[in-house]
Amino acid sequence: MVGRKLVASASFVLFVAASAFAQTQPSDTLRTEELVKQAVERYTSGIEAVVQARTARTVQEAPGAASVPLTLEDAVRRAVDNNLEMAVERLNPQTFDLSLAALRANYKPIATSRFGRQDNVRPPSSLLNPGSPNVSTMTYNGGLVQNVEWGGGNLAVNFNNARIDSEDLLANFNPQYNSSYLFSYTQPLLRGFRIDQNRQQMQTVRINRNNAELNLTARTTNTLAAVRSAYWDYVYSIEAVDVALQSLTLASKLLSDNKIRVEVGTMAPMDVVQAEAEEATRQQTLTIATATMRTAELSLKRLIVSGTNDPLWAQHIEPVDRPDFQSASIDVEGAVRAALGQRTDLQIARNNFETNNVLLKSFRDQMLPDVDAIVTYGAAGLGGTQYSFSGTNLDRLRTGVLFDGGYRNALDTLRGREYPNWQFALAVNYPIGGNAANAQAARSRLLIQQNQAQIRATELQVATEVTNAALQVTNSAEALTASRAARDLSQRRLDAEMSRFEVGMSNNYQVVQAQRDLREAQNSELRTLLNYRKALVEFDRVQQAGAR
Repeated sequence: MVGRKLVASASFVLFVAASAFAQTQPSDTLRTEELVKQAVERYTSGIEAVVQARTARTVQEAPGAASVPLTLEDAVRRAVDNNLEMAVERLNPQTFDLSLAALRANYKPIATSRFGRQDNVRPPSSLLNPGSPNVSTMTYNGGLVQNVEWGGGNLAVNFNNARIDSEDLLANFNPQYNSSYLFSYTQPLLRGFRIDQNRQQMQTVRINRNNAELNLTARTTNTLAAVRSAYWDYVYSIEAVDVALQSLTLASKLLSDNKIRVEVGTMAPMDVVQAEAEEATRQQTLTIATATMRTAELSLKRLIVSGTNDPLWAQHIEPVDRPDFQSASIDVEGAVRAALGQRTDLQIARNNFETNNVLLKSFRDQMLPDVDAIVTYGAAGLGGTQYSFSGTNLDRLRTGVLFDGGYRNALDTLRGREYPNWQFALAVNYPIGGNAANAQAARSRLLIQQNQAQIRATELQVATEVTNAALQVTNSAEALTASRAARDLSQRRLDAEMSRFEVGMSNNYQVVQAQRDLREAQNSELRTLLNYRKALVEFDRVQQAGAR
């Protein structure tokens, strides 16, 4: 196209020059030839300058920066790997994992132990208790305590040991070894059986973690949609620069032709002013388009780089893909069904509904009487050096060693369960006049009703958004067809107007207006094509995630 226009323009110059030469006197031949030569040189140099400007456009877009070719899929992959907002969102589920681990730790067994010594000098309080100078007790106890998740019970196992050294001459054993074990289980029967505060928090954290995953999915979906839209915006801005450059080329060519006509005397010098003003206007349009292109490039970079230290941040992006028209079959009914089933904002609303149900269940549980069943079983063992006595009561005297034993004897007695003990009890607590859980349960019921209304409203909003997105795809496709037809007509009109202008049947204003119409038609075609591709991106996005 450009080559044909160059040939046509050169032919026009030669035609004008030849006509002028034929109409001049022989004395003016040399002057006419010089004018023709200067005009051709000026026109040729002007066209070469425009071509050089187009060739150097990439360098002017990012001075001193290397160009990096980038496809749309490359941009998407870079966003997945490098986007900072997505990196922040990925950490949120991990925070809930740690919170859940902390709550689960409440059901881990806890080992208990106690080691110590106690010395006690008892004062004489009666004739039967004359006192003793010193009683020394060594304890070495251990055990396990564990909360049970199912049923909310509590299990405790204790193993206690003591060695008692006494200067009491009436003691049967000295040293005396005491050993015992005790199993204890406390089971809530009403309040705390199905749910308690810890289990309620665990269920809530699980739901919140699911919401965090959904937010990550929504962030990913919206970010990738934004990357695709930013990529096409950048491509459009580059195409807009090319359109502005082509428009400037046409204006420069018209100005050059007019100057030739002035010099050969077929046009008044005043007519050149309009062409010069139009060239300046289109130069300004090119400058604005170039600035818009650089802004669009920065917007795309912000979504796909990991920071200012990323090498791509300092490089110039050269998009490889170009928007093309791909007819898409739109199934509105299927798209609405898919969106109602997988939209992240809908799933989050349903999760919030479940959270309030868990709270209501917990508050209803707290309204029940506190009834606990307590079961214990244990045994005691005794051992040590046993003495023999003579006499009774105050006349009792130690006469010798009856049995020389130790700690092993206490354990043997314990294994034989010679001194067992067990207990079964019911503990009941009930607040008279109700408690705070009543009001909290009523509030939870209101929140559940609110959640149900919100879910219905969100479903309606989702259906509306998907339908509108589908209509936008259809409308954009129809607008693209119309804009392409308008661009073809504008090109044909400009060609016709230029042909009329070359033979003197048109004027500068009409040519300039035709050039403007072509530029606007080209921009409109680019914009409608971009809108169509972005409408497809939006149609896919609204089926998966809510508003950005």
